[in-house]
Amino acid sequence: MLQRFQEFIQQQHLFPVGEEVLLAVSGGRDSVAMLDLCRRAGIPFAVAHCNFHLRPGDCDRDQQFVRRLAESAGAVFHTVDFDTRAVADSRGMSIEEAARHLRYSWFSDLCRRHGFPCVATAHHRDDSVETFFLNLFRGTGIAGLQGIRPSAPFLGTTLVRPLLCFSRADIDRYVAEQHLEYVDDSTNLELDARRNRIRLQLMPLLRELYPSVDATMAANIERLHDAGLLYREHLDQLRSRLLQPYHSRVPDLPFAILSVDLREVDSLAAPANVLFELLRPYGFNGATVADILRTGSTATGRLFFSSTHTAELHRGLLLLAPTMQPAAASAPDVRPWRPGDRFRPKGMKGSRLVSDFLKDLHLSRIEKAFVKVKLSPDGRILAVVGLRDADQNP
Repeated sequence: MLQRFQEFIQQQHLFPVGEEVLLAVSGGRDSVAMLDLCRRAGIPFAVAHCNFHLRPGDCDRDQQFVRRLAESAGAVFHTVDFDTRAVADSRGMSIEEAARHLRYSWFSDLCRRHGFPCVATAHHRDDSVETFFLNLFRGTGIAGLQGIRPSAPFLGTTLVRPLLCFSRADIDRYVAEQHLEYVDDSTNLELDARRNRIRLQLMPLLRELYPSVDATMAANIERLHDAGLLYREHLDQLRSRLLQPYHSRVPDLPFAILSVDLREVDSLAAPANVLFELLRPYGFNGATVADILRTGSTATGRLFFSSTHTAELHRGLLLLAPTMQPAAASAPDVRPWRPGDRFRPKGMKGSRLVSDFLKDLHLSRIEKAFVKVKLSPDGRILAVVGLRDADQNP
């Protein structure tokens, strides 16, 4: 098992050679096995342990156990105490969410303060399969079906999982063979969390029906990961082709407008999926994307909103811009145009409503919100700024 561990680390480039890494150790069998394998492999490490104070007495016991374990390995021991329930209540989180947030934020801070290149957690192959089913049942894209990856960017550092090449049964055998002491986390035996239901109810049933399900699912996850790489590559190509700058005629816009040709999107094999991936970085969800496609590329003027951006259907395009309110005019003789404003466009007969003039220019609603007019001292409109001067002849 030590050789497999070392080979996996080398193949996945998990640990920088010679650098001290941070091990997240709860005291359970998985993290104890990870610590022992790192010690035997000659990997320099420090140990980090969180006391969440969720189980009176047990959490303090675990903290002291991991402290002694680190000392016996000659490793620096970092620990922290959290009032997890108070944090969960104050932030409207579940206990699991609060514990995860606290744990990983602290790990990131330790890496930043002490210069650790990565933090290692003891997730194994069974955890990855459970994550696959969790994401599958609650709905996910292809990225959510790739289980847990051996390494991933993480709050300014890197999160690595050097035990992903092992099953839970592999680790159990290793702990027994090496006579390693560990502490039991009683929360793993409760059926409150969906993950534990998958672990203790679904997986035993699947193993009964399909004895090789663990290895099969691990292979499927790797195939999905490879498919995901191809998917992202193709999507990046589509993004560079479909998401284009929109050249507005309105001067001094405080943002860039992007455009997507919805007619081209409609011609693709999976338009809803492509449009979702294009718009997701701007905060739009699947329901909004479906609404955009239902409305259709021929509609003009319909607005859609995310928490940060506005999208507008405009003459076959979907325009995309940050949601902003027009700033007050910096010059005293210039202000945003208003409904009812009228002027005499130079080169045209008679006067026109500014709103009609802007409509004839086929400006989008996003653009119109930032159009300004220049005024004479007596309040007459001298110009629609950057678009048309007024005729000054009576």
